[in-house]
Order: sequence, then structure tokens, then C-alpha cells
Amino acid sequence: MKDRKGEPLPAWKKGLLTAALGLLAVTLAAGVRSGRTGDGGRRELAAPAYGERASEGAVPAGEEAESPRSRTSGESRESKRIALTFDDGPHPVYTERLLDGLAERGVKATFFLLGCNIEGNEEIVRRIAEEGHLIGNHTWYHVDITTLTQEEACAEIQDTSRKITEITGQPVEYVRPPFGNWNRELECEVMMIPIFWSVDTLDWSTRNADRLVDQVVSEAEENDIILMHDSYDSTVKAALRIVDLLQAEGYEFVTADELILE
Repeated sequence: MKDRKGEPLPAWKKGLLTAALGLLAVTLAAGVRSGRTGDGGRRELAAPAYGERASEGAVPAGEEAESPRSRTSGESRESKRIALTFDDGPHPVYTERLLDGLAERGVKATFFLLGCNIEGNEEIVRRIAEEGHLIGNHTWYHVDITTLTQEEACAEIQDTSRKITEITGQPVEYVRPPFGNWNRELECEVMMIPIFWSVDTLDWSTRNADRLVDQVVSEAEENDIILMHDSYDSTVKAALRIVDLLQAEGYEFVTADELILE
């Protein structure tokens, strides 16, 4: 080290300068660990990106840790939101039973319809829309569109959307591609927003209402999108029980677009 004149600093000055720098470093480090910023404000933990789980035990400064199941709808805190989605409908029997149960509970859900199932069930499609549920596109024949030509894939999507719009008078903006396979390069006349899921119940394979309820209630977390199918009696029974149990734990059921557009 040298002084302003370019002369070497004496040893005692070097010692004082080193000690001062060390003290400054310790002070700054303590400020960072305590969560203080330069403007005196408190740092808040960043919210996880959509689709990610919040780290366990991550609690903003000044708040006490609590169980994810400890909040109820009676508390003043904002309720936890979650979405139920149903693929492959409309079913001539089970979709209406499901709609009856959702209406009794004041719950809105999301229905991804197959074009091939709409004919003969137009009144059910109309009812889904009139009762405030979100209707999405699930292609016409439930095919993996990534295996089709662009012309074939566009027809699967456009024909289904056109049929839904003829019935409801509403545009179809969302698509759930079968098997979760979406071609981002697909260029059709209408741009669609894909909606996937974070919890797959595999209800089509188990067809066991008790197992479905246990799975969803134990796995579900805030902002989850639950994948089910309104094609089975077991799924309808399970879905309504799930609503009752999660509402009691402070969950609010919303349509899927409310979660992905935040």
C-alpha cells in the first residue's frame, strides 16, 4: 500500500486500515443476513414461479411457520386457490351429475371437451357455459397432434372450437392437448393457449373414488391444477368429496385460466 504521495504506508497505518475494512465487511454481512436492504426495508421471500413448489420451511420474516392445512376459510387471510379440470366430456350422464354437485357448492371448474362427444350433448355444453364454467378444447378425436400433419392438427383444433362456439356463442381460447403433447410451432388461424396440469389423478385407470379423494387431498397445494375426467361415476363422486374437504381447509376453486394468467 502507498499513501497519496506514492510513499509506502508505515506498518501501523496498514494495520489500522486493515482493521477498519474488516469491521466494515462484518457489518455489511450482518445486514444481509438480517434481511435488511440499503433503504431500510425488509426483504420479502420471492414467490415461486408457476408450477414450482414453495420451499418447505420458507417463511417471510415476521411470520410464524404454519401447516399448509392450517388455514380455513374463516380466517382473514386470502384463501388458497386451486382448479379442478375435467377432460374428454361431455358425457351424457356423468357430466350433468357433476354440474349438479358443483352448482350446489357454488364451485366453478374447467371442462376440456372432445369434438366427437359434443353431438347429441349440445344442451350439456350450453349448460356448462351458462353456469360460469370455463370451456376448453381437447381436440376432436383425442389424438396426439404432434403426430399429425399441420393441416390435420389444425382441423382437430379448429373444428372443435367452431362447434363449441356455435353452441355457446363464446370464443374458445384454451386447449389441453391430449397426452400433454403440444406443438408450439403449430400455425392455425386461431391462437390457443395450452393449459396443462400439476396433479394427474389417473382416475381412468383406478376408477376408485376413495383412492382419488385420498390422493388429491394429500397431494394438492395452492395454485395446483387437478386433472380428472367427467366420464366416470367414481370421478364425479370423488370430485365432489374433494371439493367439500378442500373447501373446509380454506381452498377456493377457480377456473384454470385464473391461475395461469396471474
